[in-house]
Amino acid sequence: MSDTIQVLCENLGRRIEVAAGTSLAEIARRIDDRPRPFLAALVDNRIRELGYRLYAPATVRLVDITSFAGIRVLQRTAWFVLQKACRALWPDRKLRIRHSMSHHCFYCELEGLEFTAAEAARVEERMQAIVDADLPIEHTRELTATVRERYAREGFDDKVALLDTRPRLYSQLYTLDGLPGYFYGALAPSTGALDRFRIAPYYNGFLLALPQRTAPGELRCDVHQEKMFDIFREYQSWVGIMGVPTVGAVNARVLAGDAGSMIKLAEAFHERKFAQVADAVVAANRERGVRMVLISGPSSSGKTTSAKRLSIQLGVLGLHPVMISLDDYFVDREKTPRDENGEYDYEALEAIDLELFNDHLARLTRGESVEIPRYDFLTGRRAWHEAPLRLDERSILIVEGIHGLNPRLTPSIPDAQKFHIYVSCFTSVAMDNLSRIATTDNRLLRRLTRDYRQRGSDALATLSRWESVRRGEERHIFPYQENADVMLNSSLFYEISVLRPFAEKILREVPDTVPEYDEARRMLKFLDNFIPIAPDEIPPTSILREFIGGSSFTY
Repeated sequence: MSDTIQVLCENLGRRIEVAAGTSLAEIARRIDDRPRPFLAALVDNRIRELGYRLYAPATVRLVDITSFAGIRVLQRTAWFVLQKACRALWPDRKLRIRHSMSHHCFYCELEGLEFTAAEAARVEERMQAIVDADLPIEHTRELTATVRERYAREGFDDKVALLDTRPRLYSQLYTLDGLPGYFYGALAPSTGALDRFRIAPYYNGFLLALPQRTAPGELRCDVHQEKMFDIFREYQSWVGIMGVPTVGAVNARVLAGDAGSMIKLAEAFHERKFAQVADAVVAANRERGVRMVLISGPSSSGKTTSAKRLSIQLGVLGLHPVMISLDDYFVDREKTPRDENGEYDYEALEAIDLELFNDHLARLTRGESVEIPRYDFLTGRRAWHEAPLRLDERSILIVEGIHGLNPRLTPSIPDAQKFHIYVSCFTSVAMDNLSRIATTDNRLLRRLTRDYRQRGSDALATLSRWESVRRGEERHIFPYQENADVMLNSSLFYEISVLRPFAEKILREVPDTVPEYDEARRMLKFLDNFIPIAPDEIPPTSILREFIGGSSFTY
């Protein structure tokens, strides 16, 4: 057996010869002109930590904070450092990382403690000491019984619940200076990788600010997302009252045969919210003459079903809703603008035929009958609806699409006549107290399932476009979300358990020969934490039906 192996290092653009057993960290040290530290590497399209050793020929691509894989490594490492600091300062209080704010800040709370600037300074100082010490983060694979015992000793009942409901013989364990941790992905080899961060008090808790993937040299803690924060707090409070704040709690209810009641509760909560929004629209119609409702949100947030369910509630209140989807105003595919990577940028406002859309708005406002286009996602071409639209004196126009909150979409309509709604899938159930579930992961599962069923896209096609979609959202959608009059959370705390069987089948088709394989593998490991729920009891008007099928609405 040879003592050396050939490694294709994509960062160097050439093959290198290394001794068998060489670690990824040693290969990283061979690259002199790196602008930022490497955090992990993709080895044959699988994410590996820098301590991983090579014993066979492989293709290696080292990643830093500017990649989606790299930024996730940095975030997990920061959460572990934060937990270590808080454990040292307040050993009897539970840390909860609640949700993300502006893609670079995480809202956190310590049980029973209202944070001030003094507490924030203490946490930041302790975290900095841990970072300066460059403590190693050890990764081992141990018997689950052993891991469970360690968690139980530390009082990590959230992690114990997950292990108890998803039993395995062995489990992964991370250790930082004696503190055990459980994370759903790779971490940096040591705490020194966290080169910049900031802690600032926010509401009852605090913000952990980290560098952004798109601006790694910046560190900002200025968050102005009060409406979104209120939605998160409301839903988190509700799932806490319902007794399902974590995946382990949801799994326990499923094992107890209680899935049906969870579905009913979650759907009833949604119905109540749609009724409240309809009341707000009617009030705005009376007070300021609102004639148009604009519904915006990122990909797979449930905009279409939200529009249809809101229409029903508005009809109950005596209005005549008329719906238009912005997707139907896409230009033909070959006319779609392209992004910096040469890919079609469907998230750009210029992907919409703005001239035709505004002409139709003007004609509808004048009371004319208008033939509305219908975009075919399979052919990338526009067709036409058979039944034209017309507004009467009790009509209210509902326009749904990702650009609904962008003022450039409807410049000729006075602001007083528009009511803006932002819909997104603000996932409030956490994997455990430390590991939140990213809303982007929830939306990706929805999109994988829907596009496979409705748009002829396999998992590889959807995954290959996902980074472009997310870049487009950051550029064209998120900057306008606080323009909303109201926000709607379309997530259902039981939904990932339902999506699991649909998404697993699709994700397993991704071959290990493509870069998207690592993301497919990550999502499969993520889904394995959920006990499946059969969709039988999900009502035909549920938002989830938009993605898994069986809806009573026409799309």
